[in-house]
Amino acid sequence: MGYDVVTFGDILIDFTDFGDRDGITLFARNPGGANANVAAAVARLGGRTAFIGKVGTDLLGTYLKEVMEKYNVDVSGLVMDGNYFTTMSFVKLAPDGERVFSFARKLGADTQIRKEELNGDILDNTKIFATGSLALTDEPARSTCFAAVQEAKDHGSIIAYDPNYRASLWPDEKTAVQHMRSMIPYVDIMKISDEETLLMTDHQDPAEAAKVLFDEGVKVVAVTLDKEGAYVCTKEGGAAVPAFKANAVDATGAGDSFWGSFLLQVAQSGKKPEDISLDDAISFARFANAAASISVENYGGIPSMPTLDMVEKRLNG
Repeated sequence: MGYDVVTFGDILIDFTDFGDRDGITLFARNPGGANANVAAAVARLGGRTAFIGKVGTDLLGTYLKEVMEKYNVDVSGLVMDGNYFTTMSFVKLAPDGERVFSFARKLGADTQIRKEELNGDILDNTKIFATGSLALTDEPARSTCFAAVQEAKDHGSIIAYDPNYRASLWPDEKTAVQHMRSMIPYVDIMKISDEETLLMTDHQDPAEAAKVLFDEGVKVVAVTLDKEGAYVCTKEGGAAVPAFKANAVDATGAGDSFWGSFLLQVAQSGKKPEDISLDDAISFARFANAAASISVENYGGIPSMPTLDMVEKRLNG
């Protein structure tokens, strides 16, 4: 049995600011990491998915593995390594649910996965292989990511990419842009946020940015626009897809919920990226917008991913 979507890259614990008690700031332990979130999003919607990455053998790594298993994500490609600590992120929430991140990731386990640790059985049997730029910040994960992309591509997988820019994880913006753009030639389907358009394309406008990526070989582009929804682009042109109203409390994982939902729609369509019409992309994005609107109404990354029933109710409500 093959997979709908396999993800590779970051998996970590988000310690999210949960208020004060007696002058002491409390943090809630939330499982997350962009690519772990995407895998969980796919699984929650009933898709077949696996995650490839690395955690420590510490309490947090064990917890993350258990959570992924609970959400029906195949973790046979998740490596546990006692030489490194599981990566952590401390998240400060603004009143509107937006976040400020502080990472504990210097030699974090997710950056230390090696080529020889890749699970070929998983890579060779997935409709879509998805990754992001957090896998490109450090070696050996960077080289391992490209090796995984190439193997999946050689076996007919669609390659999906979400840069997911986090400034604090790069030495400087120039380095970040260089490495984030280095993945584009391999990519079939790509998501960027409205905060990443300039970084990835030198164009601020979502429509212009999407056109640049399309001209560089990406066959389907989705630009997430926060409360405005998304903009999608295919060979037939582009279109805005409005958001659903939501009572946002935590935006952590919202983009990942969108992306996992979008990619599952692609996988289930059975279409090649070049055959996806603009109407298809609009439909996929509308479904993904509904999923994201539910995600922001709950706390954390993985725990906030909606089920198919929840998304269908939002679509039909």
